[in-house]
Amino acid sequence: MELTQEYIDQESKAIAKEYKELLRISYRDLSKADKKMIRQAFNIAVDAHQEQRRKSGEAYIFHPIAVAKIVASQIGLDASSIAAALLHDVVEDTEYSLEDIEQLFGKTIAIIVNGLTKISSLKKEGDISMQAENFRKMLLTLNDDIRVIIIKIADRLHNMQTMDSMPTHKQVKIASETLFIYAPLAHRIGLYGIKTELEDLSLKYTEPEVYQDILNKLKDTKEDQDKYINRFSSILSSALDQEKIDYQIKGRTKSVYSIRKKMQNKNISFDEVYDKFAIRIVYSSHPQNEKFLAWKIYSIVTDYFRPNPTRLRDWISSPKSTGYEALHITVMGPENKWVEVQIRSERMNAIAERGYAAHYKYKHKDQDEDEGLNQWLNRLQSALENNETNAVDFVEQFKLNLYSKEIFVFTPQGELKSLPKGATALDFAFHVHTDIGLKTRGVKVNGKLQPLSHGLKSGDQVEVITSENVKPNSNWLSITKTARARSKIKSALNEEKRKIADNGKELLIRKLRSQKIKLTDKVIRELVVYFNLQTSLDLYYRVGSGMISNDQIKKFANSHSNAFVSFFKNKIRRKEAPSDKKIKSDQITTKYDQLVFGENEDKLAYKFANCCNPIPGDSVFGFITSNEGLKVHKTDCPNAIQLQSNYTDKILKARWIDSSQEEFRADIHLTGIDNMGLISEITQEISKNLNVDMKKVSFSTDDGIFEGDISLRVKNNDILNKLISHLKKIDGIDKVTRQ
Repeated sequence: MELTQEYIDQESKAIAKEYKELLRISYRDLSKADKKMIRQAFNIAVDAHQEQRRKSGEAYIFHPIAVAKIVASQIGLDASSIAAALLHDVVEDTEYSLEDIEQLFGKTIAIIVNGLTKISSLKKEGDISMQAENFRKMLLTLNDDIRVIIIKIADRLHNMQTMDSMPTHKQVKIASETLFIYAPLAHRIGLYGIKTELEDLSLKYTEPEVYQDILNKLKDTKEDQDKYINRFSSILSSALDQEKIDYQIKGRTKSVYSIRKKMQNKNISFDEVYDKFAIRIVYSSHPQNEKFLAWKIYSIVTDYFRPNPTRLRDWISSPKSTGYEALHITVMGPENKWVEVQIRSERMNAIAERGYAAHYKYKHKDQDEDEGLNQWLNRLQSALENNETNAVDFVEQFKLNLYSKEIFVFTPQGELKSLPKGATALDFAFHVHTDIGLKTRGVKVNGKLQPLSHGLKSGDQVEVITSENVKPNSNWLSITKTARARSKIKSALNEEKRKIADNGKELLIRKLRSQKIKLTDKVIRELVVYFNLQTSLDLYYRVGSGMISNDQIKKFANSHSNAFVSFFKNKIRRKEAPSDKKIKSDQITTKYDQLVFGENEDKLAYKFANCCNPIPGDSVFGFITSNEGLKVHKTDCPNAIQLQSNYTDKILKARWIDSSQEEFRADIHLTGIDNMGLISEITQEISKNLNVDMKKVSFSTDDGIFEGDISLRVKNNDILNKLISHLKKIDGIDKVTRQ
């Protein structure tokens, strides 16, 4: 691309304008020294990136400026963070070294830039264990500075905002990784606004048609929604004005991604999602009056609108672990519609939008400005204490605890403890202290002895009974839910296993010596394969615990030379189908019976994944498994995001073409009002009118309501959709959904 002088001049003006905007929108008050440091960082970044351009063709410097603007405005971090954001790609992409950055800006900014460089250098491809390990390594940069992760989230947000010029497969890869890693991280840090935007942008690229459909429907209903919000707000405004409360009422539309998740989880249509928006009341208050005013506003709202008593959420008395505070109530609004009302002070609202960075604006005079940030860092750091935890388990446990709702339980002394919903009494013991957890003999819940697996509820008082003679056992892993408890139990079990394994190794050396075999690395590998184990530690442990007998070792001694032969025989190779000729374009029709894979549209042997049961016509992709060959998943399969994010090299593009009239299984679920002859009408519609073969039928009724499950054989998605459409028209049918 040849650049004219006029274009260069215009670009320089645009860069200068963006820089001025950066200083203007900063959430914090910038001193002269702050502005001088940011200006210096800006100049270095402009100089370092002057020859670089993004895929879109624009000057690269626009990217670090945009990241710095997100850090300054949407997250609200300090001047050091803004400067580090401007410099975040300098060491990785240009001739500037980390020593240069430290000399020019000091140690703090150099540490942050170094942490960001370490994250960028992690391998972007690989299987799930590699990606999980990368995720853990990324979180371990918290040891450098918490701001490393926060700036990385801002970097990912801007990359997601500017992905249109990338190839489709890269868009899907980056979007899937964002849903898998960065959106959960933003949620954990309390950056709910950024988390929502990351999720919506990810859906835009992973399921573009679904995203656009929901977006269009939201736009179509916006006018009616705005009228309803104004009508609801006007009723409350007069009452709040009478009480002389300083407030703002805002309407907040539910995100596209959250609407999609609700439609999926509850098997409902867009029109059946009733809580597409919420009303938010944000009030001004002195810190000492915050709680009083929140409950006063609650009282006013419930004076006018009947509340749903099961939908009260009090996160003011017991804030979330992310620092989130608010009252949430669901009330019956005009036209008998349920409306969620969120009540927050200005301070609570700032924290909800910017996470712990917002504490800066509301800190007490005698309080360190980053105290809240450090408290949060210490809590998260405890999840990273055990580096021996399997990386995949670590990621899954992190995400599990991340999205869990919280419960609040008490110690015998009345101290309040927050745990994920579903946590057990044993989880509580480890939450109090690792040593207490490891020595737990029993528990009392509300004064009554309960099993360690007892599920806790908010308000329970829990007492832990300990004993020096107790040791953890593997069964404890099945009754604990929190990452902390599981990692401590695994660590203790591994320590015990290592002691047994050390004895087992000595025992194995003696037993092999009697068979005139020396324990070399080669022999160890043969033994591991022979006994179908994973590691040498497993081998030594089984010998030490007596699980591998003398007779088994003698049998190995007689056949150990054949170990490598059997190893290679057992290696799994992906085989192609008998016909591997490329399908010609003129053979492709709309019948969608057969799949072809990859850029060359090869015919390969494949199986349909049980997790999503795709049928012809569904949007699908191929995934190469380790031991089951090629599996086909729907693009909206619950596992699709994880597979596309972590196994890029094993994903194959798939397309339906015309083949034989092969039939495929599809399961549908029906609900409705039980009428005389309804079941006969359903089966007649399927078998006679549409000529579809039913393989399994199950119906049940209860107080006039019926439910049914039907397993069918159909040729493609078009026939199934036509069938569902016909069934919905039968009198008495309420819902027909594909399972």
